[in-house]
Amino acid sequence: MVDRPTEIDRLKSLLRGFPVVGILGARQVGKTTLAHMVEKSLGGGAAYFDLENPVDIARLGDPMLALSSLKGLVVIDEIQRRPDLFSVLRVLADRPRLTARFLVLGSASPHLVRHSSETLAGRIAYHILAGFALDEIGVAKTERLWVRGGFPQSYLPRSSAESLLWRRIFVQTFLERDIPLLGINIRAETLRRFWSMLAHYHGQIWNSSEFARSFGVADTTIRGYLDILSGTFMVRQLLPWHENISKRQVKAPKIYIADSGILHTLLNLPSLYDIEGHPKAGASWEGFVLDQALRQLHARPEESYFWATHAGAELDLLVVRGKRRIGIEVKRTVSPAVTPSMRIALSDLKLSHLYVVHAGKETFPMQKRITAVAVRRLLLDIPPLR
Repeated sequence: MVDRPTEIDRLKSLLRGFPVVGILGARQVGKTTLAHMVEKSLGGGAAYFDLENPVDIARLGDPMLALSSLKGLVVIDEIQRRPDLFSVLRVLADRPRLTARFLVLGSASPHLVRHSSETLAGRIAYHILAGFALDEIGVAKTERLWVRGGFPQSYLPRSSAESLLWRRIFVQTFLERDIPLLGINIRAETLRRFWSMLAHYHGQIWNSSEFARSFGVADTTIRGYLDILSGTFMVRQLLPWHENISKRQVKAPKIYIADSGILHTLLNLPSLYDIEGHPKAGASWEGFVLDQALRQLHARPEESYFWATHAGAELDLLVVRGKRRIGIEVKRTVSPAVTPSMRIALSDLKLSHLYVVHAGKETFPMQKRITAVAVRRLLLDIPPLR
């Protein structure tokens, strides 16, 4: 068991402000365990409904009758199996005396999010749950987290072989079982091939035409595949930032496999030795560090971008909040140096500060408003945005 105090505090804060809170995330990322942790921190006694349990499904045969008399915290797991419950939750959330708060857990899909948002507008807040982060497992285990990824059942096993086996089974189950359960009718073999191709493009600019030619389908079809994997939290699309400058800028998103352990499985890289000898090692490290930096900064998706020009200047991550602009560059080296690209980004984007996260052991200033930060000191030397 790994404590997740940041996640718990965030959910408790949302529950104080909204009658319904949704935890969305990939299958087996730890949503149910986190719900139990929240319950425990609130004193226990929550009512639980698991919509994969036939007994709980029967209990909700008349949902208004089953839910209306409950008090305190009510947890409904796998809510995507019963979207009709959202209309019931709307009625319960609008009662003059709010005696219950509802915590609903679901594996995301565009339909689920759209339906719940339309029905519970103004009554529901979402919390996106990802795998373990550095502040939860400790920086001493950075390498293990990078290799195995953040899914609890991948990170926690004692042996690397157990972790790898779980990830391989997860990929297969996700494609053959979880995707059809979300109402998506795409052959598992097709989506597996697409997912594997994305792994080889990890950290690169999205090019739908190139993928469409490989599959012999229309660009819109390929875009649909990407949206499915993004909507189920398997892929991160980092959007491009456009600045009003006299330079041609990249306008397509960057694509990352969201979990480094799943990336290594799709690339068939079972060990650190295999990863470090692969051409995608640098890109894998970049995606992992960017994820940790985003979580440390408490940056929301709509605040997070990359920036690149056709002349070659680029910035791995740009976080924009109000007038503050924070830049992140990732270098898999122990001796980072200031590059022309960094100076251009600092000037053109008017960055408040640029952090260069590297694989060495020390944090040190590189020049005014540029700091080299050792990945093991990321939690200490990059302050969260407030």
